[in-house]
Amino acid sequence: MKRNEILLSSLNKSGKGIEIGPFHRPIAPKKSGFDVEIIDHLTKEQLLEKHASQNFNFDVVEDVDHIWKGESYASLTGNEKHYDWIIASHVIEHTPDLIGFLKECDSILRDDGVVSLAVPDKRYCFDFFRPLTGLARVIDSHLAQRSINTPGTVAEFILNVVKREGTGAWSAERKGDFKSIHTLEEAKKAMSRVQNHEVHMDVHAWCFVPHSFRLLINDLYDLDLIPFKEVSFTSTVGSEFYITLGRQGKGLDMSRLEAAKRASLECAAEEALLDEAKVVAA
Repeated sequence: MKRNEILLSSLNKSGKGIEIGPFHRPIAPKKSGFDVEIIDHLTKEQLLEKHASQNFNFDVVEDVDHIWKGESYASLTGNEKHYDWIIASHVIEHTPDLIGFLKECDSILRDDGVVSLAVPDKRYCFDFFRPLTGLARVIDSHLAQRSINTPGTVAEFILNVVKREGTGAWSAERKGDFKSIHTLEEAKKAMSRVQNHEVHMDVHAWCFVPHSFRLLINDLYDLDLIPFKEVSFTSTVGSEFYITLGRQGKGLDMSRLEAAKRASLECAAEEALLDEAKVVAA
């Protein structure tokens, strides 16, 4: 299946949905007949202005129905338990409070509604050298009610961002050297901005391989921290994997320990890639 087909495969396509931050790559566009509302942090006009210098197909950019400024999704949309599905492509890894984000999604979904996610695989993107996200930080960030990324998260992100042969995302088949993008001074300045001004810096807060994410969702459900189980899962295609979550999901199709083993093997495969590559400082 193609990317959009995977993300739509577990949805009630005739139902009412939300797509979060689709910008120039909508999965369920209004012009294709989807009954969808768009959530983003800027209006369509502001998004077009912000990205005017970039080579995107702006003709497909959706009108934004709800401008999110940090309020609850129920307050933002004016609806509770109303939508049949939510699509969020490359959103969850940006959220300072991952658990809180999923709870917000649940607040506006019907009991049989689902959340369809596309998530970057850290082995095949600019997060390559960052540590894998563990359960502890996800839980602690939620209990601390994080609304912005921490200075440590920002520093870790900036110091480790790389490109491989000039690109920030690649497939498993791509070979070549890694190059750092940012300097130590840039990391220091970013940390200072967050510490001194409480500025939210939009970076990847979390890094996953497919089975580390599946295991995380399983653990968060078992610990009564989220209401969702896994509905469907598609392993990495290109630089991302796909997972759909819902209250009526069946969960992992393997034991917890088997999922942990597979995550470790995925990380080992990542380490093997280093033998053939050089690294270049910024």
